Formats: sequence, structure tokens, C-alpha cells
Amino acid sequence: MTISPTNRSRLQIATLLVFATLLTACGINNIPTLDEQAKAAWGQVQNQYQRRADLIPNLVETVKGYAAHEQETLTAVIEARAKATSIQVDASTLDNPEKLKQFQQAQDQLTGALSRLMVVSERYPDLKANQNFLALQSQLEGTENRIAVARRDFILAVQKYNTEIRTFPGRLWHSVMYSDLPMRETFEATTPGAEKAPEVKF
Repeated sequence: MTISPTNRSRLQIATLLVFATLLTACGINNIPTLDEQAKAAWGQVQNQYQRRADLIPNLVETVKGYAAHEQETLTAVIEARAKATSIQVDASTLDNPEKLKQFQQAQDQLTGALSRLMVVSERYPDLKANQNFLALQSQLEGTENRIAVARRDFILAVQKYNTEIRTFPGRLWHSVMYSDLPMRETFEATTPGAEKAPEVKF
């Protein structure tokens, strides 16, 4: 039996549609989708750290007005902020575990310096009553919570991505089509309690 050109064309289209449906259903797009989700989650981590960095100059100036002789503590915060913001990171940082670790360590140092600044502020009742300081304190607490949430979301996104490329059928698709996408590193707790937002008391 001879198949007419029109029927052959229809048969080819139908075969392609069935093949495309099978590919879609088997998770061929999972790896790039999860990779993009991990990058987006990383972007949110960066966004929240930047928000914190933007609050610090106003916080330091406010504290300086009441506690000018706490220069060592104020300088430590300024230097830690400068170091944390000097490390240039973007989505490609996810492919560089060493740079990710440097970024994390700089942010941890800034967290420590801020915690020391908050302890110092306890000595100054007038500072603790200042409306600008109270507003900054509230924003800082909110930002620390957002950082914790963003880091958690990033860790979960990386976990899903890494699991996908290590299990079937994702492992197959990774070796065939996405071998250029590596396993992703995530944040590690470098100090005791680092997985929790710092407790800020005034």
C-alpha cells in the first residue's frame, strides 16, 4: 500500500507531536527550569544582603551621634560592609564554590560586626529612644529575617536542582543535553547558629 504525500506529511506531523509530548512528559525541561529557579533564589539572597548594606550607613551615622567614642566598633561595621559589598557576585558565582564561600564569609563578618554594634547601643538610653534608630532597628530586624528566608529558599532550590541531575531520568538528560550545568554549592553554616538570623536586642 502506497502512502500519499499528504498522508505521509500528516503522519510525520503526528509522530513529531507524539514524540514532543513524550519528551515534555519525561522531564527534559526540568533541569534548565530548576537551574533558573536556583539562580532566581540566589538573586533574592543578593537582593536582601544589598538591602542590609544600604541600611548600614544610616545606622552608623545615627549611632555615631550618640556614641561617637565607640569608634572601634563603628569602624569595624564600616570595614565589614565595605568588604562584603566589594565582592562582586552574580549568577555565575553559583559555578564557583570558592567565590561563594568568600561571599558567605564576608557576610558573616558583617553580621558579627552589626551584632557588636547592637550590644554597644545598649549603653546609650538616649540612642535607644531615638525614633530614627528605632526605625532602622526595625528595618534591620526585618532584613535579617528576609535574609534567613532567602537563604533557605536558595538552599531548597539548589537541593531540587542537584537532586534532579543525580536521579533518573534527570541524570540521563543531564549527561545527554545539559552536561555543561554543574552541581551547585549552597550555603554552609560557618559559625555556631549561623543558620539563624542574629537576635538584635535594644
